[in-house]
Amino acid sequence: MRHEIEQRQRWMAILARASREELELAYADLAVDLDFRWLRMPESGLALVRGRAGGTGSLFNLGEVTMTRCALKMSDGTTGFAFILGRDRRRAELAAIFDAVLRRADEKAASALQFVVKMGQAQAARRELKSRKAASTKVNFFAMTRGMSPE
Repeated sequence: MRHEIEQRQRWMAILARASREELELAYADLAVDLDFRWLRMPESGLALVRGRAGGTGSLFNLGEVTMTRCALKMSDGTTGFAFILGRDRRRAELAAIFDAVLRRADEKAASALQFVVKMGQAQAARRELKSRKAASTKVNFFAMTRGMSPE
């Protein structure tokens, strides 16, 4: 059960970071029926982002970000949820559709999983490239103390 929850969290993170274009292309290839009803239509709002000093220190309020959330129920009863940064309602809708399809146990779920895995690999490659570019500009500063010779 725990593994299943962690897997779903990874899928949701990938879907939340995916661009609208990636989701549209994957959705067109998926060929899923659009028979769903909204449990919560896409709506935009603000969410407070918190950080930790040094990554592990005390919490502080970093600021607010715009996010969009939605929930839907497919005709077969599976539900899909999405929380994304920004105001792109269509992107949130597509992420929720993918979430619902991934909860199924059929060939559509296997196809959707392949798309999500590919999106995750593309995101990891972009992160790695960004990290390498940042690392190439890193400057290591160090201090040297000079001893005085007794003369």
